[in-house]
Amino acid sequence: MIVVTGATGQLGRLIVEQLLTRVSPNQIGVSVRNPEKAGDLAALGVRVRPGDFAQPDTLARAFEGAEQVLLVSSNARTYGGNPLVQHRNAIEAARAAGVTRIVYTSQMAAGAASAFPPARDHAATEEMLQHSGLAWTALRNGFYTESLPMFMGNALETGLLDTPQDGPVAWTTHHDLAGGAAAILAQPGQYEGPTPPLTAAQAVDFTELASIASDVLGRPVQHTVFPDEELGRRLEARGLSAAAAPLILGMYQAGRAGEFAGANPALEQLLERPTTDIRTFLQDHLSQ
Repeated sequence: MIVVTGATGQLGRLIVEQLLTRVSPNQIGVSVRNPEKAGDLAALGVRVRPGDFAQPDTLARAFEGAEQVLLVSSNARTYGGNPLVQHRNAIEAARAAGVTRIVYTSQMAAGAASAFPPARDHAATEEMLQHSGLAWTALRNGFYTESLPMFMGNALETGLLDTPQDGPVAWTTHHDLAGGAAAILAQPGQYEGPTPPLTAAQAVDFTELASIASDVLGRPVQHTVFPDEELGRRLEARGLSAAAAPLILGMYQAGRAGEFAGANPALEQLLERPTTDIRTFLQDHLSQ
C-alpha cells in the first residue's frame, strides 16, 4: 500500500488523483487531519484514516500496512510552528509501522546554506531520511507556480510589477509535480535519495515574467526593482504580515543566487509530455 499524507491539500490531493490513474484504489491510503474532507476519496475505494504530524500517536494507524509513505512537507513554518519536529514524527512513525520507503516533497534549492528558510528545512529533513535506515526519495521540486499570484500582487491589474532584485526561477505547477510524484510512487526505486530537479522546461526572472504577462494581457506590465529593506513595508501595505517578509525576501535572495534556475528535463521524462509553461499558467489564471 502507498499512503499519501496531506491528501486534502493542494499538492497531496493531486498526487492521489494522479496515482489513481496508475494503481488501483485499494492500494492507496491517505493520512489526513480531517477525514470528512476526504469523503470523495473514500467513495472511490481509497483507505482514509486520520493522521496529524503534530500528534504522532495518530500516525501508527494511518501508516499501518504501508510499504511507501508519501510525506508532503509541513507548512508549519508559515504559522510559527516547527516543520522539522513534525517531519521527525512522521519519519519515526513510518519506521515503527514497517514502511520500507519514504518519498518526501523536497525542493530543488534544498541546502543548509540557502537564504530561503524552507530550503534549509528541506535539507535538514533529507538528512533525517538519510539516517533513518529506510529507503527514501526526495522529490527536488521546482518552485510552485501557484505561488506566483502572491509574488505578483495586483500587477496584472495595475501593470506595475515591483520586486526586490531577483533571479531566474523554474516555476513548476502542482499538477505537473503531482504527476511526477505519482510516477515515482507507482514504480519505486527509480530514484534513491534526491531526484534531479523536477522542474518546468524554462526558468524566467520577473522581468521576463512581466514581458510574458504583457503579451497575455495585451497591455504593458512593467517590472521595477526596489531595495530589499522596502519589502516588509510593501507587504504590510498589501495586507500581509510583516512576519512573512523573511520568507519572501529569502526567496528573492536565493533566486538571485541561482538556486531556482536549474531547469531540468527529468520531470518531462517522468510525465512523458511537456510541462506547463508560464504563459499557459497566466492564461488559465486570468480565465478563472
